[in-house]
Amino acid sequence: MIIDLPRFIAAERPSWTELETTLDRLQAQPDRQLALDEAQRFHLLYQKVSADLGRIATFASEPELRRYLEALTARAYAEIHETRERGRRFRPARWFFAEFPRVFRRHVGAFHVSWIITLVGVLFGGFAVMLDDEAKEAVMPAMFANHLGDPAKRVAAEESSAGDRGAGGHSTFASQLMVNNIGVSIKAVALGLTYGLGTIVLLFYNGVILGLVAIDYVLAGQSVFLAGWLLPHGVIESPAILIAGQCGLVLGKALIGHGDRAPLTARLRAIGPDLATLIGGVAVMLVWAGLVESFLSQYHQPVIPYAVKIAFGCVELAVLSWFLGSGRAKDGAPGAEEVRA
Repeated sequence: MIIDLPRFIAAERPSWTELETTLDRLQAQPDRQLALDEAQRFHLLYQKVSADLGRIATFASEPELRRYLEALTARAYAEIHETRERGRRFRPARWFFAEFPRVFRRHVGAFHVSWIITLVGVLFGGFAVMLDDEAKEAVMPAMFANHLGDPAKRVAAEESSAGDRGAGGHSTFASQLMVNNIGVSIKAVALGLTYGLGTIVLLFYNGVILGLVAIDYVLAGQSVFLAGWLLPHGVIESPAILIAGQCGLVLGKALIGHGDRAPLTARLRAIGPDLATLIGGVAVMLVWAGLVESFLSQYHQPVIPYAVKIAFGCVELAVLSWFLGSGRAKDGAPGAEEVRA
């Protein structure tokens, strides 16, 4: 085979340089994972360089070029077929700040369904208490009994006793809140085993309770207290429960398998890591919400002005929206798992 060597080198060198640059980047960042499109491009470059090596193998006059392509091909081959267990060491910061928001966005459709169901519950609960004040007593469970009665009287009692719980009491209260909220979230996920129906009911009922309490306080003229009380922890706690609902809906969809011909075990195996990541992120969020609720939300004016608490909640919400919507991680192909070359 006769080829125009200078023309051949000029045409193919950009591919060689691109592959070498990718290999250098992977060597400098050994834990880096390639997105699906990057891995496909890497494999294409490897094939091209391998073919180029075969084409110039008979050119004895170009030993330097041949050695360069041999080394480049060997490096790419080792990168593709290596068996070292790299990147498997658990890194909490990377998991939470990169992997968690990435997985959240991968299943964001289920999250949208989760908050729509909750919103319907909020509207139902709000209209119920507007039309019938006794709806609270009929719907609220015993654990929310302290929200029954006149909201104005409860606000006055809360403001007069703000801060009386003490440091030890706040710590105990925070731990109770964490355990309770994490338990609700686990139920939301576990009820996905009912093909998502149990998760839907739980999300709806959670929304009903929220709507009942919120409208009750608004109608009593306690909107400022309500915002100062709920926003600091609620902007984290409520999204966390919605994400737990998201997990349950993803699990339910996998069980139903609509439009997916893969076996049930394969479908469950595919979503397992994502569910573990999401529920782990929910647990972290609820720990933070529990601390904020105990050590900030429970302190009312005049101890802490409501404006400060409301501003704090708004900042939390803005940061959370950015974190889940953008985060630090670069997404790969839509809906695709990251793969290593």
